[in-house]
Amino acid sequence: MLSFEFDYYHPTSIEEAVQLFRTLDQERKYPLYYSGGTEIITLGRLNLVYTNAVIDIKGIPECNVMENHGDSFVTGAALSLTAIEEHNGFPLLSKAASGVADHTARNKITVGGNICGQIFYREAVLPYLLTDSKIVAAGMDGIRTEALMNVFNKTLRLNRGEFLLQLQTDKHYLELPYLCVKKRQQWDTGYPLVTIAAIKAEEGIRVAFSGVCPFPFRSREMEKALNANGASLQDRILASLKHLPKPVLDDVEGSSQYRLFVLKNTLFDILEELEGDNR
Repeated sequence: MLSFEFDYYHPTSIEEAVQLFRTLDQERKYPLYYSGGTEIITLGRLNLVYTNAVIDIKGIPECNVMENHGDSFVTGAALSLTAIEEHNGFPLLSKAASGVADHTARNKITVGGNICGQIFYREAVLPYLLTDSKIVAAGMDGIRTEALMNVFNKTLRLNRGEFLLQLQTDKHYLELPYLCVKKRQQWDTGYPLVTIAAIKAEEGIRVAFSGVCPFPFRSREMEKALNANGASLQDRILASLKHLPKPVLDDVEGSSQYRLFVLKNTLFDILEELEGDNR
């Protein structure tokens, strides 16, 4: 049970949502944008989130598209992970989404909520980081489109009052070979020890990680080491680990030493499969 009450708003346009946020913010109601609501409920019960007003963006048409538009594949931020998985228009994203929580939770969790959430795994962002995707954000200054890599540093950096509207991915990335591997210490659901998403792009293999550090990330330095010609697979992996961001997680899911052991072996399996006969 939540220890606070809040008002619920259901705008049907971008302009209405933004204006609602402005008004509620001026009234000191600590407004939050809302789509699936799972994290607000979970963290609210722990008194880690507080609000007097939520603005549900699911009624905004632009937040619910999943379609090809020119050279881009567009994903609305309010789509549930289940809807994305079943549509399968972006196979790597579908695979990453299918590993988040359990099926009942994925019916509620949205792709935008997962990427913008406070719970730090945010695995839905990994395919977008790998494919140089763009975000479309709406706020008091209008709508802006930005490269995700420019605005994602541990978290998605949105301006106050902005919300994530859509993500745009160049369609040629959707056809590339990919893998997404999630390793848990036990059971088939729950938080990962390590999740690695990878694609085989023209210039080499790209990798992005969740569960290794208290934030998801893609490291170009690690990719450079992993794609170094002439070295053995094991040496390339060991060289890449020198570029890991810190700290490596050490918690109830697994020690930092065990995570690194799992990470190294999972990277080995991924590179071996994606490189195939090209090694």
